[in-house]
Amino acid sequence: MNTSGWIQLILFAAALLVTAKPLGLYLCKVLDANGKTFLDPVIKPIERLTYKLTGVDPKQEHDWKRYATAMLLFSLVSMLFTYAILRLQAVLPLNPQKLVAVGEHLAFNTAASFTTNTNWQSYGGESTMSYLSQMVALTIHNFVSAAVGISIAAALVRGIARHTSQTIGNFWVDLTRVTYYLLVPICVVFAVVLVSQGMIQNFKPYDSASLSDPFTTQVPKVDDKGAAVNGPDGKPVMVDQKIDAQTIVQGPMASQIAIKMLGTNGGGYTNANAAQPFENPTPLSNFLQMFAIFAIPSALTYFLGRSVRNQGHGWAVWAAMFVLFFAGVMVAAHYEAAGNPNFTALGVDPADGNMEGKEVRFGIFNSALFATITTDASCGAVNSMHDSFTPMGGLVPLLNIQLGEVVFGGVGAGLYGMLIYVIIAVFIAGLMVGRTPEYLGKKIEPKDVKMASFVILILAFSILGFSAWASVSKMGAPDATGALTDGTNNSGPHGFSEILYAYSSCTGNNGSAFAGLTANAPWYDTTLGFATLFGRFAMIVPILALAGSLARKKLIAESAGTFPVSGPLFTSLLVGTVLLIGALTFVPALVLGPVVEHFLMHAGKLF
Repeated sequence: MNTSGWIQLILFAAALLVTAKPLGLYLCKVLDANGKTFLDPVIKPIERLTYKLTGVDPKQEHDWKRYATAMLLFSLVSMLFTYAILRLQAVLPLNPQKLVAVGEHLAFNTAASFTTNTNWQSYGGESTMSYLSQMVALTIHNFVSAAVGISIAAALVRGIARHTSQTIGNFWVDLTRVTYYLLVPICVVFAVVLVSQGMIQNFKPYDSASLSDPFTTQVPKVDDKGAAVNGPDGKPVMVDQKIDAQTIVQGPMASQIAIKMLGTNGGGYTNANAAQPFENPTPLSNFLQMFAIFAIPSALTYFLGRSVRNQGHGWAVWAAMFVLFFAGVMVAAHYEAAGNPNFTALGVDPADGNMEGKEVRFGIFNSALFATITTDASCGAVNSMHDSFTPMGGLVPLLNIQLGEVVFGGVGAGLYGMLIYVIIAVFIAGLMVGRTPEYLGKKIEPKDVKMASFVILILAFSILGFSAWASVSKMGAPDATGALTDGTNNSGPHGFSEILYAYSSCTGNNGSAFAGLTANAPWYDTTLGFATLFGRFAMIVPILALAGSLARKKLIAESAGTFPVSGPLFTSLLVGTVLLIGALTFVPALVLGPVVEHFLMHAGKLF
């Protein structure tokens, strides 16, 4: 890695470290129903009006079952609302491009995806979604799904911090306060900053620019109904089409990109995502978008330490996250800078590295850094195509997701995911010294370990189960003859990696893709949609059950045998636990994909 890369990495780490405490302190006030913030004079009346209109009693807290029920009902209703807008898009306003209604399978996939903070996209945003769909159906979910994640993390932290308590907070209060006091204000400021960098924010119809150098290409011939015309051989009939103009996307982009990054959503306004010049105009906007992905998850570790009255524990968790993040960046940057030896043999300068699928404005290191950050968190925004990474470079974002995206992770999701590993790490430490595990003055009992284990197992079951099913089935898009394909654009281990990445991304609620899988087909839209729902709610419910169990426990006094949950020793144990569980669970699948592809690449075989 060159000097420029080191400087960028140091600046990024410094920005995270400097903002963790002040933003964490603000989160403590936001997540306290009685907390006072500097925004109270403006927002407090709106908050009170919201409770009055919705019939919420902010002073009444929920036990874990009521908290989970409220969360599930809210998610169900908001998902149905989004599905309805997408299906009725053609007859709704703010559709200057006259885009048609979204198909039923794709609408289900998209509604499930955005409800779960996944933002997987089996479509091109600028060619599928109207302005109304982007703003109302999708952007609103970017706010509330992020708020749900932070609320769940707050509920789990309360469960850890409280003792002999039956309640873990009020879901409706958490949801309202996170949205009003945190996400909306910070996104307004961030959107203005992005506009200052050249990002668009308007309601104009798409523009069209004449090409200075028109060209002719071949496209499939279609009939009056838009269906492809096949020849006697069953293959599409190709006709010449002159291209003399380029469509330039317009619309309310900055407002969506701000919450897309700060809420670790990741759904691109355009198909090219953060590689598109309007979505990511400058090196500064690129840096700010990467920082925005980690800003709130980083601060939540300070909120953890403050809430449990053990700031050293919060910093130990932050350190474990940073160690895993740093290792991922180093590996991805190394292999992308090394490039493909087969191209070197053809005369390509090895110093050029692997620039396939990367935006030349950002280069190799910024692409590797962005890919690591977006998959450490459950964001999914990309400024390069992960499908074009070298095998080992592509393994990093894939493994990041499979570890549960706990390396800072999504807003809220990263913290509660890492706390599951904390419970398991403490349990392992207890076994090693031959005593009942303790965590911050509470005994970790079999029920608690079962809930934590269930969260880990559900992740593996969904990723590996759906990937295995897809790998042996041909249920993707039809080819020219009408026969179903597996949907992959590459053969061999790389094709398997495309499938594995898709179900890892959806189950992990990430949303990024290898971009080599044709996923907009009924079977993929449906199964990937179920994977997003499974990966979100089948994990949140046991996490809330764990929060309720911890909240009811009595505190016990520390003794000489109590394992400390702060300092380098605990950080090392936590990092080891994350890597050990990930290795045991997913290494066999990774060997069949990127690992074997890496060795075959060095043997001269490409896919």
